[in-house]
Order: sequence, then C-alpha cells, then structure tokens
Amino acid sequence: MQHAYPHHPAIRAAIFDMDGLMLDTERIAIRAWEAASQELAVSLGDDAIYGMVGMHSSKIAAHLAEYLSDSGVIRDLIDCTHRHYQALTDAPIPHKAGIITMLEWLKACGLPCAVATSTRRSIAEHHLKAAGLWPYFSATVCGDEVSQPKPAPEIYQTAAARLGQAPQACLAFEDSNFGVRAAHAAGCQVIMIPDLKQPTTETLALGMPVVSDLQAAHALAQQWLGH
Repeated sequence: MQHAYPHHPAIRAAIFDMDGLMLDTERIAIRAWEAASQELAVSLGDDAIYGMVGMHSSKIAAHLAEYLSDSGVIRDLIDCTHRHYQALTDAPIPHKAGIITMLEWLKACGLPCAVATSTRRSIAEHHLKAAGLWPYFSATVCGDEVSQPKPAPEIYQTAAARLGQAPQACLAFEDSNFGVRAAHAAGCQVIMIPDLKQPTTETLALGMPVVSDLQAAHALAQQWLGH
C-alpha cells in the first residue's frame, strides 16, 4: 500500500527509528513481555502488549494501568520484562532486511543520517554497535535525552538540528504510529514501514507513503532523490 505526498522539498538528510525499523527488536520485546507475564502469572492480553509497540518507557506504567489495577504488580512486571529483554538481547539482534543496502546507498549519496529512538542511550548504543550500524550515523537522539517523547516532535526536531538541517529537508523512516506522528509533527517527510502494528486511521490520514518493507522504502526514496 502506498500513498504519495503531492510534492516534497529537496531531501538533504535521513533520520531512522531503530526498534522494529532497523533492528528486529520489537518481536524480542513482545517475547519479553510474554515471558514476564507467564513468570509472574499475570494475565496480559495482546491489546495490552502490542499497544506498547513504539511507546516510550515513561508511558508504559500508565498504559498497563488500563489493564492491571495493582501498581505493585505493574512495577514487578516491568522489572521482570526488563530482565528478560536484557537476556534476550545478549545474543546478536537480527537486522531488518535491506537496512545495510539502504544505509550504504545514502552514504554514497552523501546524505548524513541520524537515529531518533525512544530507547534510552545505553541500550541504543549497545544495539547499534553490536549490529554494526553505529558508523553509519552522524547523530543519535535517544528517548532519555528529550523531555517530550514520541509522538511529540521534539526527538525529530533535535535529530534534524544535530544534522544541521531543517526537519523539512529530512526524510524519516518509521515503523510505528507513535513515530510517524512525531516525524510528521516535526515537519519531516515520512515513509512508514509497519512492523508489528499496521497504521491506524489517524496515521493514514496524515497522508505519508506506507510501504511493505525497507526495499520498497529504498525504491521510493530513490525516486524522490532522483537517483
């Protein structure tokens, strides 16, 4: 599925989300939540678990409070999930297909790239370095470095500024509804590549292209850049 901007300004930089976009970490997070729920005998349905895809960690407790009434259980569940996630990410995290080709192409085009991730810096740096992606990025903005997380535009505004560009000159690649809304609100041009959750009606109303995978996003970006 694909929509099209009626026009777009010249693209001078690119900004990437990390989880679920470049690295297959969203599925690992789902496994961690499921494992923690089972370990603690907490009933947590798919709506609760998948509703956290792309969500900043500061909002998770409030989200879980919609499903669980005991704040102590929520704290224990979050802590247990974190332990499971750390154990699961000790192993190499798979790249999403096409990301290296995309980054090599942008490098050849001379376009600087940044990461805008809701993940805190200590984890994001570990994941990006372990995956061999760190050298491709001139800037990285993490979830613990902004006061207003996605879907607020701050993280994309900051990433664009660190690249020395206006947000309007940046092409953002996102997989989540929260991330798309953040990039769009910042003024970036956005391509959505859904991972675990399809775009909502609200997201689709923003009018950005929605494509099936990074290869399709790469092809569209080539059209926009003219090479």
